[in-house]
Amino acid sequence: MEKIFFDGWEPVLRTAIIGVMAYVSLVFVLRISGKRTLSKMNAFDLVVTVALGSTLATILLSKDVSLVQGVLALSLLIGMQYVVTWTSVRIRWVRQLVTGEPALVLYQGSLLPQALKSARVTEDEVRAAARSSGFARLEELEAVVLETDGSFSVVPSNEAPTTGSALEGLYPAGSPESRLGSSSKS
Repeated sequence: MEKIFFDGWEPVLRTAIIGVMAYVSLVFVLRISGKRTLSKMNAFDLVVTVALGSTLATILLSKDVSLVQGVLALSLLIGMQYVVTWTSVRIRWVRQLVTGEPALVLYQGSLLPQALKSARVTEDEVRAAARSSGFARLEELEAVVLETDGSFSVVPSNEAPTTGSALEGLYPAGSPESRLGSSSKS
């Protein structure tokens, strides 16, 4: 029964030493990998972050994993994330594969039922996004966009430009504005 609560000082000392060294190694590898590794997360970044946490926990608690193996695993995860994000900045289909595309769920005050369904978003969630941005009526909005990180961007009607729009490429098919973004897609 005693081993459940305390197994001697050696495992405690090992966890303390490896914990400090693994933490310092993780911070070092994150710093040299650049700011993108620690930026606002999309689903891909979240998966990598969870994998990093799991790897760190394994390094700390498993006697079967040496510090060098653990640091190599952390470095591989961060290195692969660097390669994927570097590639996604340069190649559109990789970006779409990794981060997805933002989804227009409300346009000119009207909810877009098919877009809501495709994005698996409820009308109540869109209304909550509008309220949290200070709007009482959906008619006051030009657009609500479900971003690739899962957050909502709310664009008021009075701020919607006719050219150079941040909504370029997101307009519903058939709308006059949909022609604005058709020539700029790569």
